[in-house]
Amino acid sequence: MHPYFSQEVPYAGLIQSSVRADFLLLDGDTPGGPMTSAEHSPLTRKLSAFVALSEAELAVLERLHQRRRTFAAGRDMVHQGQSDQAAYILSSGWVCSYKIQPDGTRQIVDFQVPGDFLGLRSVLLRTSDHSFEPIVTIEAAEVLKSDLLAAFAQTPRLATAILWAASRDEAMVVEHLVGIGRRDADARMAHFLLELGSRLALVGIGSKDGYDCPLTQYHLADALGLSAIHVNRVLRQLREGGVVTFRDGHVTIHDHDRLVDLAEFDPAYLDQTGPLLK
Repeated sequence: MHPYFSQEVPYAGLIQSSVRADFLLLDGDTPGGPMTSAEHSPLTRKLSAFVALSEAELAVLERLHQRRRTFAAGRDMVHQGQSDQAAYILSSGWVCSYKIQPDGTRQIVDFQVPGDFLGLRSVLLRTSDHSFEPIVTIEAAEVLKSDLLAAFAQTPRLATAILWAASRDEAMVVEHLVGIGRRDADARMAHFLLELGSRLALVGIGSKDGYDCPLTQYHLADALGLSAIHVNRVLRQLREGGVVTFRDGHVTIHDHDRLVDLAEFDPAYLDQTGPLLK
């Protein structure tokens, strides 16, 4: 094992998911009600890496943020096999998308952070092929299929930007596949932590120095194809090597360059260098 890694994330028990999360309208949250406007939302910041949004496109995004909800941690908001569900725009909090195998084991496909769409593919394919579970209490805007298609028809550039975001998500899944199949545990963890940092920096809640992260060792194990004990060992070595510390819900990157070298991290697949469409 590489002499870089270290951390101790608490061994939180897995929360069993129910079929669907409880959700409520946020206090005072009616169309046009209080909450961050779409112009300053994480999704807008994310899409702005691809396209310079016009006033008309921002107005359409504002309408997509009208049905604001809060979801409790630990209960599925969308479950595997569900049909006729809405998509969601995550405004705050973290979500994991996962599949349960016949033997009861879980594979986490990805983690969603503010600015991400949840269930976009499932809406267009009619049936969800995996589940979404909030890791913490989250706030999200519910987007009905009819509203989404109307927005696409009205603003083709916005539709293209959302297609860019979906394509970027697919590129991340490809990297995760390579990581599980070909990277050793140290490089896999390093790559994962760097990718998370880049994603969070794009929406203004992370940097090269670190970021808040509510994931447990069990989340990391189910996402990276490792045991929780192996995750603990890798994180401890990273910490003791002076590279990164993951403790008390925060990732602190002590030596960004060494972490990049360990992961052989090339962020080109994240496509965050600036808008392609003006």
